[in-house]
Amino acid sequence: MTRSEFDDIRAFLADGQTSAGDLLKIARTLVDDLEHARMREAVLRSYYLRLMTAARASVASDSVDAPDPLAFVRHELAERGQLPTDGEAVQRILSDARTAAALMACMEENPPPVRPRGLRLRRCVGTGRRLAH
Repeated sequence: MTRSEFDDIRAFLADGQTSAGDLLKIARTLVDDLEHARMREAVLRSYYLRLMTAARASVASDSVDAPDPLAFVRHELAERGQLPTDGEAVQRILSDARTAAALMACMEENPPPVRPRGLRLRRCVGTGRRLAH
């Protein structure tokens, strides 16, 4: 859910003319969104676990001088349609990996400021918005 959608819901809830039926619709929508997000997270965790297992198996295979240590990772990538198909894709992937490594190094050197803990008050600012009834 986007920040704008959250702001819309806050404005709708703050509106004194919002009926109980409308609040119930919002609650049902939010529960559906939460369930969808939890399912998406479970799927992503499953993909992550499979990829991590394949990476560990590849490193273990390499340590015992197996003939094709990358077979495990190659299999996982192929199942997801993520294998590079040509030289251009290979160069793009390598460039993306170098950029990601540089960004991570920069983030480690300059950590984001620590936000104060505790209750943060927010207000909807700007033009009034309403959810469709």
